[in-house]
Amino acid sequence: MKSSPPRRVSRKLAEPVSRSGARLAPASPAADDDASGAGPTPTPASLAADDRFTAGPTPTPASLAADDRSTAGPTPAPTVPHPRRLPAILLSLAVLLAAAGTWCTVETHSAAATGSAANRALTDQPATADVAAAVSLALNQIFSYSYDKTDVTENAAATVLRGRARDSYQKLFAQVRKMAPEQKLILTSRVSATSVQQLSGDRAQLLVFLDQSAARGNSVTPETAAAQLSVTAQRIAGTWFVTDLVPR
Repeated sequence: MKSSPPRRVSRKLAEPVSRSGARLAPASPAADDDASGAGPTPTPASLAADDRFTAGPTPTPASLAADDRSTAGPTPAPTVPHPRRLPAILLSLAVLLAAAGTWCTVETHSAAATGSAANRALTDQPATADVAAAVSLALNQIFSYSYDKTDVTENAAATVLRGRARDSYQKLFAQVRKMAPEQKLILTSRVSATSVQQLSGDRAQLLVFLDQSAARGNSVTPETAAAQLSVTAQRIAGTWFVTDLVPR
């Protein structure tokens, strides 16, 4: 039995044909490249995206400052005294404060002692009683008057007052001379207490309290009042005079 010779196969590949029988155009090289995995054609947007992805995050002032702190090294810590030196420093301060306190105490006692020695009102009782009596008598005279005898009071004031006390009293009594006769005013003053606060040499400072009683016209009940004065007195040729009067 004879075998049939093998059929020759044409090397020409069959062209693709559609269902309608039309021949399809061969695929373009670009399509083959896309299908083979070459990827899409790069665009500016895609390049920018790739740059952001590969370049890392955009630096900010905060990140730059953090980088500077990380590269500049640690900040040096403030210098603290050695623990062994602290007790010595505190001891020195304590000594200085104690010395200052002692000095202030000594100066205070010295000033008090000097003031006490200069103020004879605390040590010289006869001199203190003398100035207190002289001032009390003077005030009783110049702050007591009758509407029909004002000249008597004026003469007494001229005798016991000097300086600013005499000037201010004269201005005040000028009103009394005018008003007292109209109201038939009679004023009586009596010193109830005196306190010699300072007595040095021929000068004294006193605090004086007065009780006053005033009768007007035919009034049966007198009006009473109290007064307080700061008095300065000066001794001239052995006699005490009132040189200043300040109501308090």
